[in-house]
This record gives sequence, structure tokens and C-alpha cells, in this order.
Amino acid sequence: MDLRRPPASARCCQRAAFGWSQGASLLLAAMLVAVVLDRGVARAEIVRVATYNVENYFERPVASRPAKSTAAKAKVSESILALKPDVLALQEIGGAIELAELRRSLKAGGLDLPFGELISGFDTNIHIGVLSRFALVASRPHTNETFLLAGRRFRVSRGFAEVDIRVNTNFAFTLIAAHLKSKRAIPEADEAELRLAEAKVLRQEIDACFSADPAVNLIVLGDLNDYKDSPPLRTILGRGKLKLTDTRPAERNGDERPQVPHPLEVHNITWTHHFVKEDLYSRIDYILLSSHMGGRWLPDETYVLSLPDWGLGSDHRPLVAAFETEIQQPR
Repeated sequence: MDLRRPPASARCCQRAAFGWSQGASLLLAAMLVAVVLDRGVARAEIVRVATYNVENYFERPVASRPAKSTAAKAKVSESILALKPDVLALQEIGGAIELAELRRSLKAGGLDLPFGELISGFDTNIHIGVLSRFALVASRPHTNETFLLAGRRFRVSRGFAEVDIRVNTNFAFTLIAAHLKSKRAIPEADEAELRLAEAKVLRQEIDACFSADPAVNLIVLGDLNDYKDSPPLRTILGRGKLKLTDTRPAERNGDERPQVPHPLEVHNITWTHHFVKEDLYSRIDYILLSSHMGGRWLPDETYVLSLPDWGLGSDHRPLVAAFETEIQQPR
């Protein structure tokens, strides 16, 4: 027997021991790398921004608008709680009393949005509201903007809310919330011409944001009451370097978000409003982004809420878009 060479059984044991030791070392190294990465690179915080026309959210009847029923209010709260927004823009909120009531309802459901803004324009019945988990570090309400149409001067009916929101020490954004003239005919002027004129005023405010900071993180959202190729929407979206991106939220119905060059051509479900008189389902609510804000946008976390009995709360459905703040670099 060659004493310098171990028996076969011993060699097998040695190979087994070596194999276990090598595997354990590789596993340990992988675990150490994971720990280092987990400590050195923090996941970016996700911020969710939503818009919702809550349709005549009144405590009591106002003019021709009815009071909101208890069941309808509950459905509005349920819809918002399902989205879990960090920032929420509201249209057709009645006033300060109704905004405070809705905030309390959301807090009771586990969603605390302690910071807020209420905008009162020429139409003193319905208002634009903003609720936020983060501080509103600046507010520039647009409540008295006017324009000339056919020789007559008009005021933007609901005004525009414009607020700067600070998420953390490294990230803030500007939000402009709007509710343009509806398609309902009125005797004073053509509704489409009024809506286009309001859209032009809104675009002036957007351009002012770009003039103050070409790299602004800007979100423009709300009930714009028209379709994507309409003159008001084309006006608001703009052109060239200052063009806004249409996030086009769609239902989460199990379909994968298609990776195509032209997402606006995808056949998915994007309607946000039901017009009862014409039995028409259409997309008239929007979340639009500046290019810098678009760089933080998370398309897979952006959608229109599909909820049973959604119409009990409003004739609109809420939509939400999500954004990353930043990813910290390794130490």
C-alpha cells in the first residue's frame, strides 16, 4: 500500500469537505455583498400623487348642486384610501368645511394628510383642494386670472392651485392643479372657446414655472374636461423642450404594461369620466409632467383606480402616478 496516497474513501471525504467549504465560502461572500449593498445603497422613496374630481362634495345643497350623501362620501374615502396617495389634488370640493371633513375621514382610515390648500376662484360653489403628507413650502394661488373673449373679459372659473412641496432635503416639486370649464353649454359664451382660453392662461403659468427654473420638477394635473388631441390639451402640453409628458394612467386589470415606442396607441382602459346624458366614457382627467419630473416617473405604479361601485362616489375615477425621490450612493 502506498502510504503517501490516502485510500479512496478518504479522498472522497476530502473532496466532499472541500466542496462544502468552497460552497460555504461563496455563500458567505454573497451574503456579505448583500449586506454591504443593503447598507450602502438605500432604496429610493416612492411618492404617489393623485387627482380626483369628487363631484359635488357638499355638506348641504348649493345652488343647483345637491348635497353629498353619506354613502357617496364613504365611497370617495374608500377610493382615495385604495390609492394611498402622499399628495392629493381634488376638484369639486365644497369648501373648507368639506375639505376638513374629508381629511378627517382619510385619517380615520389610516391616511394622514396634514398639510392642505383650498383655492376659491370666480365660481364660489366648487373649489380646488390639495392635501399632502409633506409640507407645502410655498403657495401661489391663481384666483383672479382673466382673459378676453369676443371683446368681453372673463375670469378663470375655478382658478389654479400652485404649490411647492418638499419631500425631503434633496427633493421638492411644484404642483399645479386645475379644473377647466366643463362641456356644459352656458349663455355667456361658447364652452369650448372658454375652455381653450382657460387652457392658454394655464399654459402661461406653466411657462412661468419654466422661466423661473428650466429644470423644475413640475406636475400639472386635474380635470381638464377635454380629450388628448383637443386644442386645450395641445395648448397645455406645449411643444419642444418645454413640452409636458402625458402619463396616461390605465386600469390595473392584469395586463402587462406594453413596452412600445408610442404608449398612447396602446389599447388599454384609460377612461376617467362617465357623462350620463350621452352615456359616454372618456379620458378628461390628466397627470402631466415636465421632463425632469418625468425622469423620476414610475409608469408601472401609475394607474386609474378600478373599484366596484366606483360611480357611487363620483362620476369621475381617481388616477395616481408614482415617482422616485433619489437613490443614495454607497458610502
